[in-house]
Amino acid sequence: MKKILKNIFKIFLLLAVAGIIFIAWANYSIKKESEAFVSYSITDLPETKTALLLGTGKTLNNGMPNAYFYNRIRAASDLYKSGKIKYIIVSGDNSSKDYNEPEDMQLALVQQGIPKDKIIMDHAGFRTLDSVVRAKDIFEQTKLIIISQKFHNERAIFLARKNGMEAFGYNAEDVNKYAGVKTNMREYLAKAKVYWDLLFGVQPKFGGEKIVIP
Repeated sequence: MKKILKNIFKIFLLLAVAGIIFIAWANYSIKKESEAFVSYSITDLPETKTALLLGTGKTLNNGMPNAYFYNRIRAASDLYKSGKIKYIIVSGDNSSKDYNEPEDMQLALVQQGIPKDKIIMDHAGFRTLDSVVRAKDIFEQTKLIIISQKFHNERAIFLARKNGMEAFGYNAEDVNKYAGVKTNMREYLAKAKVYWDLLFGVQPKFGGEKIVIP
């Protein structure tokens, strides 16, 4: 019995080590493949018809403003006002009546002076994969600039390009590294999950009819 338990422990230990190695490799490879397409500088980016603004909640669980949200809004506003884009798809979670990331983003962008008719809402961006793939399949955009923080853009750009899109990332200002510890740790696992999604051909939760952006 003691020998069996010892062997089981060895198997679990090997699996844990393999899992850690895979997560490290997934993070390295995604960063490496996307690094040429993400930038903090608007001048590095091409002109495109559309940008995709990835959603997050405007407030934290403690009720404080979410810096990730407001930094993304500022980046989207700056990009639009630079003339590099004509439309912004705001894609996020609207899984309940009281939580609506796309509407919150639309309102914040309008307050920044972005015309409301230049903002396209996607209420089914429950995951980064959903937002990216729906931009192509529903909104028929094959070339676009994705707006989020650098760590998030790396994953989104990787996903977009694996799905045949010509995607570039405009990096919004990050938050204090201590304030973002939980988010950054979650991102390590999210980057590993990208390969799982690609391997099994995971698709967005919702499809729908095509939406034409003029």
